[in-house]
Amino acid sequence: MAKSLVIAEKPSVGRDIARVLKCTKKGNGSLEGDKYVVTWALGHLVTHADPEQYDNKYKEWKMDDLPIVPEPFKLVPIRQTTKQFNAVKSLLNRGDINEVIIATDAGREGELVARWILVKAKSKKPIKRLWISSVTDKAIKEGFAKLQDGHKYDALYEAAVARAEADWIVGINATRALTVKHNAQLSCGRVQTPTLAMIYEREQQIKNFKPKTFYGLQALTNKTTFTWHEQGSNQAQSFDKEKVDRILKSLDSVHSGEIVDVKTTPKKKYAPTLFDLTELQKEAHKRWSWSAKETLSTLQHLYEHHKIVTYPRTDSKHLTADIQGTFKERIKATTSGDSRQAANALLRHTTVQAQKGVINDAKVSDHHAIIPTEEPVILPNLSDKERKLYDLIVKRFLAVFYGPYVYDQTVVTLKVGNELFTAKGNTVRDQGWRAVYNHDEDDTVSLPDYQKGAKLEVRAVAQTSGQTKPPAPFNEGTLLAAMENPAQFMQGESKELIQTLNETGGIGTVATRADIIEKLFKSFVIEKKGNDLYATSKGRQLLDLAPEDLKSPALTAEWEKELTKIAQGKAKKKQFMDRMISFTQKSVKEIKMSDRKFKHDNVTGKRCPECGKLLLEVNGKRGKMLICQDRECGYKKKVSQLTNARCPTCHKKLELRGEGDGRIFTCKCGYREKLSAFEKRKKDAGKTKVSKRDVNKYMKQQNKEEEPLNNPFSDALKGLFNNDDK
Repeated sequence: MAKSLVIAEKPSVGRDIARVLKCTKKGNGSLEGDKYVVTWALGHLVTHADPEQYDNKYKEWKMDDLPIVPEPFKLVPIRQTTKQFNAVKSLLNRGDINEVIIATDAGREGELVARWILVKAKSKKPIKRLWISSVTDKAIKEGFAKLQDGHKYDALYEAAVARAEADWIVGINATRALTVKHNAQLSCGRVQTPTLAMIYEREQQIKNFKPKTFYGLQALTNKTTFTWHEQGSNQAQSFDKEKVDRILKSLDSVHSGEIVDVKTTPKKKYAPTLFDLTELQKEAHKRWSWSAKETLSTLQHLYEHHKIVTYPRTDSKHLTADIQGTFKERIKATTSGDSRQAANALLRHTTVQAQKGVINDAKVSDHHAIIPTEEPVILPNLSDKERKLYDLIVKRFLAVFYGPYVYDQTVVTLKVGNELFTAKGNTVRDQGWRAVYNHDEDDTVSLPDYQKGAKLEVRAVAQTSGQTKPPAPFNEGTLLAAMENPAQFMQGESKELIQTLNETGGIGTVATRADIIEKLFKSFVIEKKGNDLYATSKGRQLLDLAPEDLKSPALTAEWEKELTKIAQGKAKKKQFMDRMISFTQKSVKEIKMSDRKFKHDNVTGKRCPECGKLLLEVNGKRGKMLICQDRECGYKKKVSQLTNARCPTCHKKLELRGEGDGRIFTCKCGYREKLSAFEKRKKDAGKTKVSKRDVNKYMKQQNKEEEPLNNPFSDALKGLFNNDDK
């Protein structure tokens, strides 16, 4: 009997599909049933060959061999997963397998995972495509009931191949050219180098920023403080101190004012848009300082393992019309979570309707926004991180079914002398969607019941001042925003390129941006200071040495736009690749001709145990490392690790240095403590048991003006609060 071979992207998804299709017989990397055989990749099983796999001469990195442009590109099984590739290949060659069903992730990279396996295995069998946005049993059954013709996605595959080949040609050649030229590990890439350039550009904006002092005025009455607004411009501040001083002087003898206008305007705020991956990563960083990779990993587990959210790697914040019929079922699935009250309130209505703009088929390409599935959540099965992220997604989803947040804004205008001062107040009429977020705070800003024509005593008119501030350094959240929309961060680019930036999805894709940031950390070209990101000395030098065009976010975004056109069938891969080859040839030539030098400024006095050369000290994402300056040696050693333990003096995170029993905690403030002493202190502190009630009582006492009571209970709490595990 003929059977269909189903290729999933990961074993966990493969097992779920196998269960739904009743495939229970275990095989070599597969599960088999009466009609289907289900197998899986382990992510990518096949990749592009390294240069030395084309020709042995490329084992030695030489400038004369560059650029390397394979024609055609060669695919090879990934060494670590060759066993599974051979298992899939064997299944593809079975006589009773008459068709292949591609069930990898429904997106550009998922298409590449499966198609490369088929190409390398030389399979010519007919293909169909499973295209689903969640891996619940219901979604899998519905997906298999309406399988697509696999060749419908040929253009998507072509775009994926173009992306992979472009990254290989640009990255391999630029990296080899810079590395050989300067005998240092200098990694370049089509997306990572422009991302590094944006981080450094932000640093320069901050460094070159010149603060300017601005001035304003306030009129103080018995009940309200009014703010001055310049007539004509309506600006509340001025950089002209002399003008503000003149106005202040003219009001010296004025001690009363008249209410000349009272205007109340109804206002509405609609719920925020649903999450795409980048927006969710930004929000998780804002709330909990999570890295982009951390958020994606947690989200992937919610999708694959728990099956309670839809496909993670989406770039859409909208839903398609066919999802509307599932709204009640999805809302019902969230009633056991932290938002049960908001969910149950919606379910009491006969129908539920999303706010205007949420349903928009035109704004959904591969996948709709990230929302809950119809799978009921079992909270005890979720980790703390998973529960936090799931709750974030649920609240954003439920909010779009509630009405707008409605309030009245009142603006009162007071005339003092010849100048106008205003005060604003808000009166909340309906919390609307904000009720989902359990906002305890009241946004009401009360103003007295002022009437037009009323006279007020002005107790004083005071001058205010402040300074303009530079832009903040990038953190992982704001960097993701910049990668998504680099136009707002660009300076000195042509109008044409800025227009291109505004028309594209930025640089990189929602699926790859987290990996790009991780690559920058691993190549030691960026580092963290607190939550802020900075280019290292190596990163700054790399930007100085790299070809100018390779650093341009605008140009990279233009390439991404071309890849999107290829996926839509509006452009051809060959024209794109011809352009990328030409760009690479120009870049290599520029590097060869450059007379710039690279200098290691992080050399230590320690020598490499492998080759004897001096080691470099670099800041990794989670601590310091020693690495050999000779790229061919490759020696690495971790020397310190940033921990969650807190310094008892300044409460900053401690760094753990050394090896074995001699390890020691150090802090920037100068505090030092042996690991053994730290563990003893922590153990001793744990012996003191204090109830939550006692803690609250102590904290209330601390907030009083008088000195806290000097008793053993107070001293014990002080010791706990000053301990490392704050």
